[in-house]
Amino acid sequence: MIEHGYTVSGMNCGHCAQSVTEEISALPGVTEVDVDVPAGRVVVRAETALAEDAVRAAVEEAGFTFEGTANLVP
Repeated sequence: MIEHGYTVSGMNCGHCAQSVTEEISALPGVTEVDVDVPAGRVVVRAETALAEDAVRAAVEEAGFTFEGTANLVP
């Protein structure tokens, strides 16, 4: 299992988190998505490495701005 961290801006509620989760969950190999709305942080667990462009496209499809990768250390 590989864990990926991303920063996403524009989210402000549970519905936002659900939209991002649904879009990223549709990517091949994704097994879990955790969204921290106040921090603008998304942690994705996947069976394989994910292409950043694919994650960016999923976030943008959900209506939010992909800011880039995030450090997974709290």
